[in-house]
Amino acid sequence: MSRKLVLAVGEASRTACARGLLRGGVDEGTGEVLSAAVLAGRVGWAADLVSGMVASLLAARWNTIDVDVLASGEDAGGRKLPSNAWMALRRLGWTVSPAEGIRVNDRIVRMAQEQAGRTLRSAKWRADLTAGVLATWPVDPVNRTSEEWDVVREAVPGGRYVPSSVIKGRTRQIAAFERQYGRLPTGVFELEAAPRIARMLLLSACDGQQATIERHETVPGRALLRLQLPTRPDPRSYKDWTWVACPISLPPTIPAGAVLHLPTLRATGGPVRADLAYTHAVPRAARTGHRVALGVDWGLNTLLSAGAARLHDDGRITALAAGGMFRAAGVLAKQHRLRRHSELLHAKAERYQQLIGKDGQQTLNGKHAVLAGEIRAVSARRSNHNDALAWAAARWAVDQAVAAEATVIYLEDLRSMEARGMGRTHNTRMSQAVRGQIADRIRHLAAEVGIAVVTVPARHTSKHCPQCLAPLRHRKAPDRPTKPGWKWAICRSCGWQGDRDMGAWKRIAARGLTHQTKTVIDRTSAAVIIRSVIDTLEAKAVITPAALKTSRKDRSKTGPTRGHTTRPAPRRRRAPSPTRPSGLAGKRPEGHAHTDRHRLPRAAHRHQDVTTISAPTTGHRPRGAALGAGFHLHAHATPPQWAVPPPDTKCLTEDRLADQRRSIMPKTTAVGPVPRANRRYATKG
Repeated sequence: MSRKLVLAVGEASRTACARGLLRGGVDEGTGEVLSAAVLAGRVGWAADLVSGMVASLLAARWNTIDVDVLASGEDAGGRKLPSNAWMALRRLGWTVSPAEGIRVNDRIVRMAQEQAGRTLRSAKWRADLTAGVLATWPVDPVNRTSEEWDVVREAVPGGRYVPSSVIKGRTRQIAAFERQYGRLPTGVFELEAAPRIARMLLLSACDGQQATIERHETVPGRALLRLQLPTRPDPRSYKDWTWVACPISLPPTIPAGAVLHLPTLRATGGPVRADLAYTHAVPRAARTGHRVALGVDWGLNTLLSAGAARLHDDGRITALAAGGMFRAAGVLAKQHRLRRHSELLHAKAERYQQLIGKDGQQTLNGKHAVLAGEIRAVSARRSNHNDALAWAAARWAVDQAVAAEATVIYLEDLRSMEARGMGRTHNTRMSQAVRGQIADRIRHLAAEVGIAVVTVPARHTSKHCPQCLAPLRHRKAPDRPTKPGWKWAICRSCGWQGDRDMGAWKRIAARGLTHQTKTVIDRTSAAVIIRSVIDTLEAKAVITPAALKTSRKDRSKTGPTRGHTTRPAPRRRRAPSPTRPSGLAGKRPEGHAHTDRHRLPRAAHRHQDVTTISAPTTGHRPRGAALGAGFHLHAHATPPQWAVPPPDTKCLTEDRLADQRRSIMPKTTAVGPVPRANRRYATKG
């Protein structure tokens, strides 16, 4: 299988990752079929061997000197270090070996060095940030002066563009250390302990002697992963390692022509999870030269507000439509309930910890362990909800851009926004928003279709009018006068009024279109951003309102009135009459059948509310009677039983006509009233 991707003109290669599961495998040495649990156990044994060596490396190299040497990019002889972490560690002579008596091949050691090297490299930025904050420690850590802010930004690498919330968070961490120990820490390696070691196998650091992956020749959605795994937790010789073939069902997000790379296997206690890396061709996104852009505004209750704008040749910018909103009130309410539950569990766990440390009560250890497990479960639920919400919002935004044929998406930069002074609940909701995750997902999905994602400054996007840049006046929405808030914006200069979020996305789109020449790539995050607002360009970032259509056709009387054809009555849809079902069922009038619906939706329950029209029944359960589905899904017609076919005098006598009438009359019991279902159809005898 070729690992080289062929690119056409206007295409770029893109490496992405998708999730997969290993649901079983086959031991090639013995032919034994391995279940998901057995395979997870063998992968876990290999992951434990790797994590043990990673812990040894981090314990020996978790200090400022070694991290600076690795981050410098040069060895002792002045040669450039390789980009692969395991090769860089071997160049520096940082070796590691398993425990005594354990036999592993060199590829297992590579995976341990790769994981440790990545962890050490990631600590460099935190170390420089902490060193800069400690070197310019303020008199009052809670409230820095403007001069102290300038000094700390000069001391931090790239501090001019680092959000203030990042510096404040590191300051609070150092202040907590000072309150506990009575002194300042020497660096991040004293402030933070060595990170936890994840149980995973970085197969990308291996070659074909440890693992291979190949796509199926005829079925593009399947692949075969072959790797060496131990047969026991403490392998004593190379005979304790065997090849295992694991079939993988590729997710539909992986294109058929993508090049597969060796995945990362994660042992999480259940089935083995695989991070499937692949490289495929995507349309190349342009940095400048955009004509149609999608502006996206963040919100608290209305999570996203977006709309498209067009830049004309004469410099005018017009809005293409009214825009749309992505609301997730239900998901956000559930997240709020989970957050309150998590806070309660944390408070109880802290109280148990205090009692255990004070009195040494052994009986509370079990309760504390149960609470710790519940906290982990609630945290996992919150994480899953945030992840699902971020993907849904990102997909909605990218779909809006594709529908509007936009080539760029402009997002406002809210990394430095801080929640304070708005109440405890409001501040917490603002702090726990998933804006960063949504932005990452938007970049991921937009790259698939060749749409650029650019971050613009958020200054005055909701404060100024999108048509004249005059300050807006905010008040309650006219359609919701009893709802508190300042949702509606009115411009006294040009008369524009509307939802403040709808005006904000217009300002964001116009600002991005006029500042295209100021687009740069951030070195730390590789994101495309516009760092600052230029006043001369901002003056052109206005939305030109659409001209009103005042010209009409001349309707003055110049001759006799034309004749009009009579309209057919009744006015109804031209739809074919549905075929009559075989059983006892009604039939819609001709012209009112739904031609696009073959089966009615399944009913949730017939008795939804006191306002429903259906009466309580036990045997009959209609389909499609879901609340809010429409009246036609609640109504069920009964075949008319009073209709008598016209008599045929040629072959039917009078007696036979009487017998036919009696046979089609509704059957009733001799004693008792007519059933309720048949009262309206019963005829007088």
